[in-house]
Amino acid sequence: MNSKKVNRIFLAVILLHIAAVVLLGALSPFYTLAIVPNFIISQLIVLVPALIGLLISKENLIKLVGFRRIKISSVFMIILFTFLAMPLTTVINAVSMLFVDNTVVAISGDILEIPFFVMLLIIGVIGPFSEELVFRGIVYQGYKKSGTALQALLLSSCLFALMHMNFNQAAYAVVIGMILVVLVEATGSLWSSVLFHVIFNSQQVCIMYLYDSLGMGNLDEAQSQITTDMMLAAISGYLIIAAITTTLAACVLAWIAKNEQREENLRNIWRTRKNKTGTPMVTVPLLIAVVLAFSYMALDFILY
Repeated sequence: MNSKKVNRIFLAVILLHIAAVVLLGALSPFYTLAIVPNFIISQLIVLVPALIGLLISKENLIKLVGFRRIKISSVFMIILFTFLAMPLTTVINAVSMLFVDNTVVAISGDILEIPFFVMLLIIGVIGPFSEELVFRGIVYQGYKKSGTALQALLLSSCLFALMHMNFNQAAYAVVIGMILVVLVEATGSLWSSVLFHVIFNSQQVCIMYLYDSLGMGNLDEAQSQITTDMMLAAISGYLIIAAITTTLAACVLAWIAKNEQREENLRNIWRTRKNKTGTPMVTVPLLIAVVLAFSYMALDFILY
């Protein structure tokens, strides 16, 4: 699997997403897809092209993505690292909300109609596992074969952001993508990014249901009452918190790399090397996919 094949896979993901939206839009006067099958289809759209591409390439999935065992001490530190990284993503999410609505919050009413454990399984477990398998596994490792680790980090993170197909999630997803790649390099295992992603998504689900169980309504209603001044004040406060916790997160990451004896791997991310395969990182299918994704996101923003 190299960058050319990865780029074709990503183009297939974007085309499938747009096709699904068009099809469901055409069927909307007669049939509306419930939120659970909607989430499942969205994950299949990401997962199926990647697995087909892998089969065509005849590569060993386990060997490619790296499901290496992690020390139990590292697992606890990954949990700490996840919570320390959250304030940074909260700040980025809040800044994006000055311009666009929070996409997850906007559908919180529909989510709350489904039993808690069902949504926790779908959003908190299935989604993170499939997305990590594709983006930190197949996509990132594929790009590493064609370029430097830093190039692979940046490009795979951008694709992870665009995959969400909305500006709000894309804003913080690109940063999360970078964090997850660095975590994978620090541990040598995809399980570390899966754990981070599961915790991150699960806490969002828990907050939605907790907010509702306390009789405070759903988050969508609360979001509509937040003014720009209130958001700016919140961002100012969280910036200080994020600066502290992000610094601590970097220290925890360094400890994890040392504990897993992968300090050199972590340092190698920032080093450059020549492209051994001669395969370009950016190809025509990728450019088409990026243009289509941005066009879809812009149209969605204008219309809704």
